[in-house]
Amino acid sequence: MKEWQGSSRPAGCRFAIVVSRFNPEITDGLLAGAREALSEAEVRDDDVTLVRVPGAFELPIAAQRLAESGRFDAVICLGCLIKGDTMHFEYIADAATRGLAEVGLATGVPVTFGVLTTLTDEQAEVRARPDEGNKGREAAVAAVEMATLLRSIDGGPAA
Repeated sequence: MKEWQGSSRPAGCRFAIVVSRFNPEITDGLLAGAREALSEAEVRDDDVTLVRVPGAFELPIAAQRLAESGRFDAVICLGCLIKGDTMHFEYIADAATRGLAEVGLATGVPVTFGVLTTLTDEQAEVRARPDEGNKGREAAVAAVEMATLLRSIDGGPAA
């Protein structure tokens, strides 16, 4: 039986990180975690492009354009939505989640989901701390694994 899985060393892979500017005290922590994970995977700074968007609602269109460009092996999306007293949270969370999933399926480029959808500020802060539980880190690790997995499936060099 043949088994494929991604690698933690994506030699030659290029990544885009799309980060929401809304809730910067949280998204900056997610970004730091993603960048640290890519550095640990020996991804060169020249192979990472950072794109900032206004909020989580804008993540899918930026991710789509980046994925369609053919310049990236994976797109890492980072944002933070904290539930308030209105339905706004549900609408934006649903749109961002569905939009990002659709981008990956439509383009064949892995789009990882580092968008926090929390009930409280404290929950968001915990998930953006500079430790192993950082969700930006997790999204970057998933992007590395998926980029290398798809290269293997497509018959390219295993990273």
